[in-house]
Amino acid sequence: MFSKFTSILQHAVEALAPSLPLQEDFVYHWKAITHYYIETSDDKAPVTDTNIPSHLEQMLDILIQEENELDFGETGPCMEYLLHHKILETLYTLGKADCPPGMKQQVLAFYTKLLGRIRQPLLPHINVHRPVQKLIRLCGEVLATPTENEEIQFLCIVCAKLKQDPYLVNFFLENKLKSLASKGESDIVTEDTLKGQDSLTTDTRQACLPEDLSGSTEPTEMEDDLPHQPDDLSTRLDQLNVTSLPEASASRPHQDYNLVNSLLNLTRSPDGRIAVKACEGLMLLVSLPEPAAAKCLTQSTCLCELLTDRLASLYKALPQSVDPLDIETVEAINWGLDSYSHKEDASAFPGKRALISFLSWFDYCDQLIKEAQKSAAVALARAVRERFFIGVMEPQLMQTSEMGILTSTALLHRIVRQVTSDVLLQEMVSFILGEQREPETLVEINRHPLRHRLIEHCDHISDEISIMTLRMFEHLLQKPNEHILYNLVLRNLEERNYTEYKPLCPEDKDVVENGLIAGAVDLEEDPLFTDLSPENTLSNQEWLSSSPPTTPEHPKNDGKTEVHKIVNSFLCLVPDEAKSSYQVEGTGYDTYLRDAHRQPYDVNLQVTSVLSRLSLFPHPHIHEYLLDPYVNLASGCRSLFSVIVRVVGDLMVRIQRIPDFTPKLLLVRKRLLGLEPEGPMIDHMTLLEGVIVLEEFCKELAAIAFVKYHTSSTP
Repeated sequence: MFSKFTSILQHAVEALAPSLPLQEDFVYHWKAITHYYIETSDDKAPVTDTNIPSHLEQMLDILIQEENELDFGETGPCMEYLLHHKILETLYTLGKADCPPGMKQQVLAFYTKLLGRIRQPLLPHINVHRPVQKLIRLCGEVLATPTENEEIQFLCIVCAKLKQDPYLVNFFLENKLKSLASKGESDIVTEDTLKGQDSLTTDTRQACLPEDLSGSTEPTEMEDDLPHQPDDLSTRLDQLNVTSLPEASASRPHQDYNLVNSLLNLTRSPDGRIAVKACEGLMLLVSLPEPAAAKCLTQSTCLCELLTDRLASLYKALPQSVDPLDIETVEAINWGLDSYSHKEDASAFPGKRALISFLSWFDYCDQLIKEAQKSAAVALARAVRERFFIGVMEPQLMQTSEMGILTSTALLHRIVRQVTSDVLLQEMVSFILGEQREPETLVEINRHPLRHRLIEHCDHISDEISIMTLRMFEHLLQKPNEHILYNLVLRNLEERNYTEYKPLCPEDKDVVENGLIAGAVDLEEDPLFTDLSPENTLSNQEWLSSSPPTTPEHPKNDGKTEVHKIVNSFLCLVPDEAKSSYQVEGTGYDTYLRDAHRQPYDVNLQVTSVLSRLSLFPHPHIHEYLLDPYVNLASGCRSLFSVIVRVVGDLMVRIQRIPDFTPKLLLVRKRLLGLEPEGPMIDHMTLLEGVIVLEEFCKELAAIAFVKYHTSSTP
């Protein structure tokens, strides 16, 4: 109570007293602080019971006022005094000792306000960036301390200054080897970087105290009237045991980029706001364009390890079994807004909290890599691939448990949908598909077993696994990455070995136009793979523009006539007696597809969805192979059209055995669209649904062929 009264009285005296020149006033407040440490014997009273916070605030106000009165770029006498007398060094010492209790918070706040409110660049000064670097090491050394808020505010203002002038980051990259060879400051730097101790040792303490207190400079005329107590203050600092306190960096294996290390520690804060601010600071640092900083970031800090280890631990914390629909439909994830409350969630399910935490951290990794400097982004993404995708996810995807396969594939599907960083996407694609680009052979299977296993899962005994894997591939095909389509499809179509160069005879053309194709191969006799020679490969730049070679036996089509024939060929594939769409208005393939994604209820519908996605790609070989009924197939090859022809032939045989086929088909279509309420089970439901899907799929292929033609012919 008495100290508060004293503070109020002091403010009153200062307000009534004649105003001193700014420098005298500034020095007065600084001397008042140093005298406290010389004269006080009670070092356990909190700093808020002293006048120190008031004096620090006054010093800051004076510095701001001085700058406002000067032209931009000029340094006034008060700032010169702060720099020349190494006031920040002394404040760091007092903050590290946290004497009186709470002093660390006061020092952190002073540094933060000084850097944030002073417009002139301060960090290039050695007497600023050196104590700033030391204070950085004190941040994050202990979690959940009362100073966490001040620590993160201080670190973030330093990050903001580096963002304004990225070159300044070089002042915060401590080079251990260079420090050994440096002169002048070699003692200080060596103590900092090799021993984890600050510069306040017996030999170097004088460099950290204000010169007017240490006696290392001649007093100015103004200072002659001010008290000098270098020996008393030095003795007092020794009594505070400042030099015996361990540095925050002493326990860290990486000391080259302490700003990153301190932020990394604070990302583990139990206070979500502190953790998010630390993540924001890291995102700012990784985006700095300085190559040296990017290299130090990925090679001399724990950033890569922290990102991937936390990703792995959050993944492992998920339940062994999570409903795929829950994984797919959980709300959009934003790493900075992870404030999920189980009690307030009406749609909660077991493991939702863990799932949101995992997806949030993956989103942070994705955004961090997206913002990072190029070389840093590559290193971070590669670490995610090696330490998380391969180390953690791959064993889960390769397991034999159906429930485990389903859950892990659903999670893979979710992050495939979620990823936005091109660099991380490239690493994910390499993880899923491998690097191979030559035509597939049976030998290729062992070179990247995960790819082969996932493709096998598209035809799994479990319909759920098949649907989820197909959906993963469908979303993968939508990603802006050339290697995806090339690896999955184009590598096998380059040489057009599916074609046989012979002209169609008139009879063949007539048959094709009527919905059949000459020489259709029995599906059971079709080979899974064909032996293709790696010749005439397409370069990456040509992958969307190369056309099939024109030969006398395979001339270019004339355009409108050809597209008309193609559209009619697909529309006529399903005979009229198996069609039902004309009896129900407002229906279409996309309607069933959306409905399937809500259920999802049919493997066949998901297969046709993937094929539709492939058919949309503008590559001429894909168009020819999937959408050209007139292509002359080589012996042993099949095309999409030839397969549908065989399916239709088998279908027509089966529907003859179903009594009341047409009314049942119409009822099933209306139920699928929600136009009719669910009722008694209908016989042959799977077949009836398949007929509807087939009709809509053929209409979809006809529409794709029509639209692609007009898109390509429009100038």
